[in-house]
Amino acid sequence: MVKLYGIKNCDSVKKAQKWLQQHHIAYDFHDFRSDGLTAEQLQTFESALGWAQLLNRNSTSWRQLEDSQRADLTAERALQLMLQNPTLIKRPVLVTGTQTLIGFNADRYTATFNIPSLP
Repeated sequence: MVKLYGIKNCDSVKKAQKWLQQHHIAYDFHDFRSDGLTAEQLQTFESALGWAQLLNRNSTSWRQLEDSQRADLTAERALQLMLQNPTLIKRPVLVTGTQTLIGFNADRYTATFNIPSLP
């Protein structure tokens, strides 16, 4: 089963949900804010994508951190920050069972799900 992770009011998440619905792809949505985030889920994302790719350094949440929290990040410190504040994770995270994608890109989703291109 396809699982989409993010927060419901994120524009990129909304685009991904719309794309999946338009292509009749069933998915479960996991909202970081209402459903939470476990250390195991985060570790799964990190194993597939790497912590540096997961961390959204352009987010409001990132800018609200203290300078000392943002400085000299290690994988362990970054993962702890993301676990405490899941809005630091780039969104959406799409888990297909064989692949884990981050961010929404229609072409990448099309390729991932083997959707034929329109002429």
